[in-house]
Amino acid sequence: MADLIDTIVYAGRLKEKSALLSSSSGGAFTAISDFFLKNGNLVVAAIYNYENYTTEFQMITDEKMREKAKGSKYMQSKPGDIFRQAYYWLMQNAEKTLLFVGMGCQSDGFRKFAELKGIRDRVYIVDIICHGSPSPKIWRDYAESIQKKAGKITYLTFKDKRNGWNSPTAYVKVNGKERLIKDYVRVFYNKCALRPSCYECPYATTERKTDITIGDFWHIEEKIPDFYDSYGNSLLLIHTNRGKELFEMIKNDLDYRLSNTTQCWQANLEAPTKRSEQREAFWDDYQKKGINFVMKKYGTVSVIKALKNKISKILRGGVQTK
Repeated sequence: MADLIDTIVYAGRLKEKSALLSSSSGGAFTAISDFFLKNGNLVVAAIYNYENYTTEFQMITDEKMREKAKGSKYMQSKPGDIFRQAYYWLMQNAEKTLLFVGMGCQSDGFRKFAELKGIRDRVYIVDIICHGSPSPKIWRDYAESIQKKAGKITYLTFKDKRNGWNSPTAYVKVNGKERLIKDYVRVFYNKCALRPSCYECPYATTERKTDITIGDFWHIEEKIPDFYDSYGNSLLLIHTNRGKELFEMIKNDLDYRLSNTTQCWQANLEAPTKRSEQREAFWDDYQKKGINFVMKKYGTVSVIKALKNKISKILRGGVQTK
């Protein structure tokens, strides 16, 4: 069984540089999922569907499909009936194990399901540090508005690392051309579009019942400066003996450093994202005036504010040079 242990904290990143560059942080998901796929086991994670603009959980059996699951997704994902599918797969593959990767609420839901079904000793459960999930309708309307103006979206990334891990670029590709989606990202981070439950999330803590929690190791350049890499750094929080076993099995693919909960502090490991004071106004505007109006009103930054933000970032030492 997955007995809880005192949380062990690591900073880590993939040794293989090309895989690191294609990951949104340090490639922890790639390292963990590689281990399962190479041994003929199953990975369950969320993949973006370009046909209907939704992110859906799928059963992943090969590296090509896993590549589609990599990267941050700034919209709510749909579990559908993936719990039942995962259970039936395990019943049909008696010698195999399964990796489930999702947000804190989704992964803990799967943990409870696995315990109820008596399969907890055959699954490894990973959850991801979460800022909150916006309504999927917001993204769908936004994507459809792009398609009406410019054409079909064929590629999406929220964290391209061309300017380094600390300054990610979010864009879509339409007709082979890149189109920035800064306005949507700003709406995501200004907390207007998040689901109400996200403001009361019980998983915003370093103490969880999943096997491992992964995410970006923010502020690592300050806390462990000699280990920092400008192309990505993962945080791994190990909560159970199974999580500890899993880390031992993947650690040879990583450069890693033992850390602690003080060094790795970030807001969503202490408390849920706070409800935006503009949330009611945002949704009222959206219902009455539509997606383009709210993106312009809540997703753009004035020249003066942009200049203030840039000055503030310089004063904090946040500008990266290569």
